[in-house]
Amino acid sequence: MIGVNQVELHHGSATDVGLVRSANEDAYFANPPVFVVADGMGGHDRGDVASGIVVEEFARLVSEGYDAERGAEAIASTLRAVQDRILAYDAEQRAGGAHASFSAGTTAVIALLVDSDIGPRWLLANVGDSRIYRFTDGVLEQVSVDHSLVQEMVDAGQITAEAAAVHPSRNVVTRALGGSALPGGVSGEADYFLLPLSSAERLLLCSDGVSGMLRDDQIRTILMECEDPRDAAEQVVAAALEAGGHDNATAVVVDVVGLAHTDPYDSDAQRVSLEQKLGALP
Repeated sequence: MIGVNQVELHHGSATDVGLVRSANEDAYFANPPVFVVADGMGGHDRGDVASGIVVEEFARLVSEGYDAERGAEAIASTLRAVQDRILAYDAEQRAGGAHASFSAGTTAVIALLVDSDIGPRWLLANVGDSRIYRFTDGVLEQVSVDHSLVQEMVDAGQITAEAAAVHPSRNVVTRALGGSALPGGVSGEADYFLLPLSSAERLLLCSDGVSGMLRDDQIRTILMECEDPRDAAEQVVAAALEAGGHDNATAVVVDVVGLAHTDPYDSDAQRVSLEQKLGALP
């Protein structure tokens, strides 16, 4: 059985403070097989600390390892650790003289390679309105579902997706990590998505400083034209700035290349399709 350590991934990442914000409260982690983007909530206290905690905790999955057959448990336990640390930070700040409503918060999107009975797959998770897209055979599709007020209004048929993009409440999230003082007691629970690698040959993880500035067709064009994931991530962020840069913008692009060579004498072997190598269905 092929394992996650045999999957060859190429990746690129970029972040920018944007043209309006004074500080970058986004954070990201890109170290195979773990990829994360966290968007500290600018309307709350020290979003940069909250997003930094997300990155620190998920980095442990690389440094300490995780059971690739129990990926959802690894993500869930890491998110609980993030939540506990952010809430402890809030309490410490309030005890130190911060205002009574001090509350750090952040969104998070995660991509993790996991094992299944048919081979490696992507396990994706999101909390908040940062996004995960997949790009395969020229088709861009948003995988994650925004945890936001306007998305709930779209789902309820109250407004259209086009109206949601310009709605004055489009930045109001309904789930986040931390955020203990947020109205309504925002949940930090994640949604999970399990995908065959062949159906997500390229992933884009991004903060809403990207998705809020660029239409899907603009993102698709960049991912289509940039073969190198490093160039793709940089161009996505550059385009978000060119469109106005109203928020911090962060992008992580991950390509599934195939299988890493484990035999030094196999270096001249021709690559076959992902379907053949990974046994994954489209």
